[in-house]
Amino acid sequence: MTSGLSQLCKGESGGRLGDSGAIDCERVFTALEDPDCRKLLEATDDEALTAQELTNRCDIPRSTTYRKVELLTDAGLLEERVRLRADGKHASEYQRTFDGLVVSMDAGELEVDIEVDAGGPSPIGAD
Repeated sequence: MTSGLSQLCKGESGGRLGDSGAIDCERVFTALEDPDCRKLLEATDDEALTAQELTNRCDIPRSTTYRKVELLTDAGLLEERVRLRADGKHASEYQRTFDGLVVSMDAGELEVDIEVDAGGPSPIGAD
């Protein structure tokens, strides 16, 4: 079951959904225009992955992976979690925060519709 969240992007960025009720569209658009970011989002569609797993799966240098992951988490498109391991060495893993994203324009204002799986990760910026 999916639910849609719709936010308007008016003028300057207004923070992430959950912070002030608006999506930082500039950050979202910057992340989505980057081919490496799109690869990372595609890779995290079905499962949460560590930075090393993302590096291997997407064939992106590790330093680039960390920069892009930071860009995506700042935009609210990835969520960082902790992967618990039996050996006590825990690792950060990253999961996409949405199922679908549609950008449209109505009366000169951009609108971002985000589809979130009701049983999946929390919506962008929500805690």
